[in-house]
Amino acid sequence: MLPFEQINKSNFEKNALELFRFQAVHVKVYSDYLKHLAVNISEVDSLEKIPFLPISFFKTHQVLLQNAEPQTTFMSSGTSQMQRSKHYVSDLKLYEQSFNSAFEYFYGKVSDYTILALLPSYIESGSSSLIYMVSHFIENSKHTLSGFVSEEQLISNIEALKNEKVLLIGVSYALLDLAEKGNLDLNNYIIMETGGMKGRRKEWTRDELHTVYKKAFNVEHIHSEYGMTELLSQGYSKGNGIFKTPPWLQISARPYNEPFSTLETAQTGVLKVIDLANQNSCAFIETADLGKIYPDGSFEILGRIDFEDIRGCNLLIS
Repeated sequence: MLPFEQINKSNFEKNALELFRFQAVHVKVYSDYLKHLAVNISEVDSLEKIPFLPISFFKTHQVLLQNAEPQTTFMSSGTSQMQRSKHYVSDLKLYEQSFNSAFEYFYGKVSDYTILALLPSYIESGSSSLIYMVSHFIENSKHTLSGFVSEEQLISNIEALKNEKVLLIGVSYALLDLAEKGNLDLNNYIIMETGGMKGRRKEWTRDELHTVYKKAFNVEHIHSEYGMTELLSQGYSKGNGIFKTPPWLQISARPYNEPFSTLETAQTGVLKVIDLANQNSCAFIETADLGKIYPDGSFEILGRIDFEDIRGCNLLIS
């Protein structure tokens, strides 16, 4: 398989099938799952025939290449009473290459931005892949005011940053708290929402939240990040809740009641992810997210299958 940064539309399927055949043998959890389904690996000759591992396996099993040793374990957000997903990552360089390359693919060099992170609940939960990524963005931005900030710090630095290119990454409830402080002129900022209310406030629809944010912060669009503990790659939305992915990350959908089928575009279904950066765990994951895939490969999140266990990286119902 090529390094994932060299993946494009023309070679995606070839490289995905090559990785499938490798992981089908060398990732025990996935191998056992395929045996349970009586899958003949040699007969899987197209993306449509690849079985996807249900994301719930990351809560109950160690999804990792045999004989690999994890460098770290990322955990999904949630309370101590919840069973949290664990992603055992044996090569952090893969993750760093993926999030740096994806950010540059959509936004350019991170060093061009002042990075502000309003992510209190992620910091509190510990072992967050998002915190790891944002910490690297802050380090690589090289701007002195970049960092994890409180509301008060963010407000006090507005004047100092008014002529800078600023990316503010915030969890939904913290951005809403900030918006309710009063109108703040952040028209030189990219406001990027990630996560939900974390039980801190009632759930809002995405459209309701984004309307409040745009008015309060004097910005035209609200950006969003689509990522999760179980993946090493991210998709991004630059507005209106429509996400795009880097070339090595592909999203498809299946009918709600047909786990081994694939939907045509613009129909609502359960999202499936192929993340070719997930080389040492499982690159083929069926999520618990509901969404639509559009003809250009972009997608929209419409909710979750199980709303009793909403994780921080999932967006709200539109």
